[in-house]
Amino acid sequence: MTRSEAEPPRRSYAVPDPSERQADADTGSAQVERRGARNAHAELFHGAIGIPFVGGNKVERLLNGVEIFPAMIDAIRAAQDTIEFETYVYWEGVVAVQVANALAEASGRGVQVRVLIDGAGSFKMEAKAREVLESSGVELAVFQPVRPWRLKRMTHRTHRKILVCDSQIGFTGGVGIATEWEGDARSPEEWRETHFRIEGPAVTGLRAAFFHHWLSSADGVDGLFPVTLLERDGVPTVCGEVGDTPVQVVPSEATGRWSRQETLFRAAIRGATKRLWITTAYFVPDDDLIQLLIDASRRGVDVRILLPGPHIDFTIVRLAGEAVYDELMDAGIRIWRYQPTMIHAKILMVDGVTACIGSANMNHRSLMKDDEIALVVLDQALVERLENDFREDLANAIEVEPGHTWDERPWWRKLLSQLSLLFRGEL
Repeated sequence: MTRSEAEPPRRSYAVPDPSERQADADTGSAQVERRGARNAHAELFHGAIGIPFVGGNKVERLLNGVEIFPAMIDAIRAAQDTIEFETYVYWEGVVAVQVANALAEASGRGVQVRVLIDGAGSFKMEAKAREVLESSGVELAVFQPVRPWRLKRMTHRTHRKILVCDSQIGFTGGVGIATEWEGDARSPEEWRETHFRIEGPAVTGLRAAFFHHWLSSADGVDGLFPVTLLERDGVPTVCGEVGDTPVQVVPSEATGRWSRQETLFRAAIRGATKRLWITTAYFVPDDDLIQLLIDASRRGVDVRILLPGPHIDFTIVRLAGEAVYDELMDAGIRIWRYQPTMIHAKILMVDGVTACIGSANMNHRSLMKDDEIALVVLDQALVERLENDFREDLANAIEVEPGHTWDERPWWRKLLSQLSLLFRGEL
C-alpha cells in the first residue's frame, strides 16, 4: 500500500476503526469514559511534572515536509513584530536557504528575529544560509559552541525545535532544517516526519523555553531580566484563547538523571490503561523504562512501538534497540519497523485521548543529556488523527515477530547488538 493510496483527505480528522466506531454508536458511555480518562491524565501529568495545563489552545498536526515547511514559512512571512527560532539541526538544502531567506526578509521589514542553533547539530550549516542570516540583521546565537577543550559540555546539546511568531503562533515537533526533511516521504531521501502548529496560551510556554536558552547563549543579553523579553510595551505577550484544547508545556533540561522528559515518559506509561502507541526515531530505553513497558503490557495495555527500519541515519542506535526486542516481545509488546524511509517522528499516544509530542526520542540522550521540549495535549480529535497516521505507517512497516526470521538472524548481528549496549549512555 502506498501513502497516496492510503492517505485520508488532508486537514480532515480521521475516522476511528470500525470496532471503535461501533462501540461509540452503541452507547454514549464511551464519551463519558473518555472524558474521565482525559481528566485522570490531566491530574496525572500535572502531579508528575508540576506544570499545570493551560486551556484555550488549537493544535494542528503537520505531516512531512510538504506540509511542515510551507506552514512555518507562511508564519514567518506574516510576522509583524517578533520571531524566535531554535533548532538542533540546521544543515543544507533548498529548505535551509528558503527558511534563511524568510527570516532575513522578516528582519528587513523591521521584525525582531532571534535564531538559536545548536553548536553540534548545526555544525554542517550551509555557508550561504548563515551568510543570509548574519547579513540581514537577524540575531544569531549558538548554544554550546563545539570546543574540544570543553569535553564535558560538548555532550550537552539543545535538541529542541521551537518557532514562535508574534507570540501568537508556535511550532514544535521533530523536524530539522535540511534536505532530508523535504518532500512527502516518497523515497528513502525524504524522511517521514510529524510536526505541530500551536495557537493559544500554550505558545507563551514555548516562547519562555526559547528565552531560557537565549539568555544563556546570546551575546549582549545576559543582563536583561527575562520578563522584559516576554512583554511588548510593558504588556505581557500572552496569546488569547483560540480553541478548547488543554496543553501542558514541558521544557526539559539535561540533568544526568530524572529529567522532566523521563518523568513525562514514565507517567505516560504508568498511566496507560488501554493502549500505548509509540513512534520514535531512536529507541534505546534504559532498564527502568523497559520494565515499565513490560508491566504495562502485562496489565492488559495494548503496547505498540513503531521504529525506523532499513533506513536510519545511526545504525548503532538500531542495533542497540534490537538487543531488547526479545524481552519486550516476550511480554506481548508488538514492534514494527518502517520500510519506505527514515521515520523521525516522536509521538506517544495514551488511551486514545492524550498525545505526548515534541522533540524527544525514547533514548538516553533525550532523557539525560539533551535539552528537549514536549507538549502533553488532551485532544481526542487530534489523537484520533495521530492514531490514523500510526495505522497507515504500520501498513508501510514490517512487524518484528519471534520465529524463524528473527531468531535466526546472523550471529554477528546479535553480537553487534549486545556490543552496542555498551554505548547506550551516549545513544
